[in-house]
This record gives sequence, structure tokens and C-alpha cells, in this order.
Amino acid sequence: MKKSVSLLAGAILSLGLMTGANAATLKMAYDADPVSLDPHEQLSGGTLQLSHMTFDPLVRWDKKLGFEPRLAEKWERVDDLTMRIHLRKGVKFHSGNTFTAKDVEFTFNRLRESADFKGVFAPFSGLNVIDDYTVELKTEKPFPLILNNLTYLFPMDSKFYSGTDANGEPKDKLVKHGNSFASRQLSGTGPYTVGYRQQGVKVEFDRNDNYWDTKSPGNVDKIVLTPIKEAPTRVAALLSGDVDFIAPVPPTDHKRIKSNDKVDLVAMGGTRIITFQMNQERVEAFKDARVRQAVNYAINQQGIVKKIMRGFATPAAQMSPWGYLGHNDALKPRYDLKKAKQLMKEAGYEDGFTVTMMAPNNRYVNDEKIAQAVASMLAKIKIKVDLKTLPKAQYWGEFDARAADMMMIGWHADTEDSNNFFEFLTACPDTDSGLGQYNSGNYCNPEADKLMVQANTETSPKKRAQIMQKIEQMLYDDAAFVPLHWQNLAWAARKGVNIEPVLNVMNFPYLGDLVIEE
Repeated sequence: MKKSVSLLAGAILSLGLMTGANAATLKMAYDADPVSLDPHEQLSGGTLQLSHMTFDPLVRWDKKLGFEPRLAEKWERVDDLTMRIHLRKGVKFHSGNTFTAKDVEFTFNRLRESADFKGVFAPFSGLNVIDDYTVELKTEKPFPLILNNLTYLFPMDSKFYSGTDANGEPKDKLVKHGNSFASRQLSGTGPYTVGYRQQGVKVEFDRNDNYWDTKSPGNVDKIVLTPIKEAPTRVAALLSGDVDFIAPVPPTDHKRIKSNDKVDLVAMGGTRIITFQMNQERVEAFKDARVRQAVNYAINQQGIVKKIMRGFATPAAQMSPWGYLGHNDALKPRYDLKKAKQLMKEAGYEDGFTVTMMAPNNRYVNDEKIAQAVASMLAKIKIKVDLKTLPKAQYWGEFDARAADMMMIGWHADTEDSNNFFEFLTACPDTDSGLGQYNSGNYCNPEADKLMVQANTETSPKKRAQIMQKIEQMLYDDAAFVPLHWQNLAWAARKGVNIEPVLNVMNFPYLGDLVIEE
């Protein structure tokens, strides 16, 4: 199998970028490439994967879901409403500018303007700069998830994004699905810079020679990311040696990869819920809870997991996976076709109706096949589905526009907390606060939202669990959305590419720490 290996000069060794292994090039294939270089344009797995490669968060998750210091070196509670953050000194951005508290302040303020991220930072009342390397975060009320939310804060280079671009537009302008300076250029503190990018074709990442983390074991000096939408083609590229690392790996190819002695498969249980949302503003019938319940009763989650996912997923009846505080053990998948037909009749829709449905075809494992299966199941209760699937890069614009009656959305709570699901997927949509930003069904339950707010100020884990489990019950009874399954995770790489240590349940591989052996 061919390897693309380049030796770095001894000067690089002195920078601490290597620990006894020759620097190497990683050729990798994801199902899609980042839709933008702006870390605040879209709250998605692809954006966060990019952010961990090119920026650095204040803190990040470790494998045990604890907090690992990154650009925040340490922190302490000043009082119930104040967290003091001590920043790392001696860090340079890709531009050569020095990282200081002003960059954290700039990023914090920008996040609070982002349509996608403002909901995450809604609990904060402000950020005060104490000195060049100290900031204090303030909350309106006691908030138990400050560090969880700081995993979203990847400081941007405030000097780099100051001023105007060649078109006279502000360089820090935040545009969704637009051609802004920040969507095309970046300056972070992360292990890689972007050397070349052609949307949908290839992205090349070059090792940041001035990377602050000299203790990182990573020895990969160049990453070439090629998006390959079709899973069989992606797997074939790995097995032929054309690429070194792929994700995701579809369940249908696990056996094939395991039987090959030149590659390794790494899999773990996932916490990303795959759902469909029913737009109540577009479809009158979806305003009736009985119709929404009928849709849920008509869909066979276990069948989808068994036949399409090949058992590599867990059927779901709620958003919170097992292990989250909000997980309600009493809630079970409710496939019952007879019950579904009965509910449709009671609601006055015995003869059914027609809906449009959209889903991505390269974002979630088997997303297109899942959508096709759901459409077939709904036909059995006389809901005729006009299905359209799109590549991820095109899908998100349609999702934001709420362009179909039913839309697929998968969500991993990056705060590892149940409330994150509610805030983005089921909260009453509110442009000002950012709540319900990914609620394409326009579902609204004020009582559930009150409990969601209450959970955000409750510091007792036991009481928080009770509150969030009650929310899950309310959403279940109200059929707020269609839960399908929690998607498991799988990656594969050629032997010698030690991916296991840099993988995690969040699916944000810490590729800066990746080691490739000879």
C-alpha cells in the first residue's frame, strides 16, 4: 500500500511537533467537506470538525467527557453568577497576531450575533475583560453548564477579521450561505491552516509551524480531505490505498473492512438522534396532535435499524440517549399501524393527504435510504410523500428556509446535555434569542419551554434530571417530532494510522494529535 510520507527538517523537531515519528501526510475522505470556513455560520458537526482542526476551543471534551484545558489554562468560580477564565499565554494565530482576551471578547460577541449559536450563549449576560489574559463570564442566573458551553467558543483572530474586504464589506460579517470574507479566509490558533480549498472537490490543510501545543504527539504535517459522497466508493478508496482514513463507515461495509488485514475499523455507540420534523405552519393537519401521533405510530424504528442500519444504531422514542440526565426509561418506540390508522380517522384524515419531504443524501448514515423507508411507511396511512434528497451543501439552505413539510435533522448535543436538544430542536422558534433555530416543524409548547429554562438554572443534577425527563414525556405525548434512532459511529483507517486515540463520541476527531507510524 502506498504511503505519502515527507520528512521535516530538524528545525521542525525543535518545535515539538513530533515525538519520534516522521511527519506524514494524511489522505482522508469524509462524506462531505465543510460548507464554509466561518466557524459561526452553521452549528453542525462539519463546522465543529473544521473548528477543531483550524481553531482551538477554550476547553474541549476528553474521552471520559471531562474538560481538558486548551486556550483556557484554568478557571474558577468567583460567585454563583461569575466564572473567571485564565487564558494561555504565548499563543499565536495563523496570521502571526498574538492571542489575548480581546480575541475572546470579539468571538463571544460574534457568537451572540450568530443565528445558530446565539441560543448556546443566551444564558450569559456578558463577558468582562480583566486584563490581557483574564476574562470573566457573567450569567443572569446560576447556570450549571458554563464549561459545557465554552466547548463552542473557538477564539477568532480579531485583528485579522477587522476592517473591510476588497468588496468594501466588513471582514467579520456573518452571512449564512453567503460569500463573505470569513467564509473564505480564516486565522485561528489550531494545528492546521487551510492551504487550498475548492468547495466540493478538495481541502488541503497544512501543519501550523507555530502551533502552541508543543506536547501534542501529532506528526501529520499535511491533510488532504476529499469529499466522497457515495459510501461504497469511499470504502473502496480506503481498501485500494487511495486514502488513509474515512468516515463515516456504513454498517453494510463493516464486515468487509474487518476481514481486510490492511485496515482497522473503530466503532462506538453514538448519541446523535436522527429525526423528522413536521411543519405545522405548512401543513394544517400537523397542528393536530393525533395526526402527529399517527405519523409516529406508522414508522417502524426497529425495522429501520434492523434492515437499513444493520443493527448499527439504537431505536429511539425520545431525544436524550441513555446516560443523559433527561433520558426517560419509560418511553419506548410505538410502532402500531392499526393505532396509526385509527388516529388518522379520529382526526378526520382517513383519506390521507400529500406532503413534501426533504432529507440530505450525504450527511447521516444511510440518510437517503431512511427517508425512502419513512415515505413508504407513511403511505400505509395514506400520507403521500413527495421526497427530495440533496447533498449536504445544498440541504442546509433548504432546511433554514423550511422548504418542505417534513425535514430530516440529526442532532448531537455538543454540550452533552439534554437541554441542548430542546433549545435547538423543540423550543418555540425565536429569532432574537436563537431558540428553536433548528426547529423546522415550528413546534411550540410554552410549558415545555418553561421547564427548559428552569433546568438551565437548576444546579442539582437530580432535580435537573427530573425536569428534563418530564420534558421528554411531554414531547412524547404531544408527538412533537418523529424520533428514529441514535446513530452509532464508525471510522476506518489503514494500519499505522492510529485513529483510535483521537476519536470521541462527539465525532470531532482531534486530528492535530494524530500519529501515523512508518
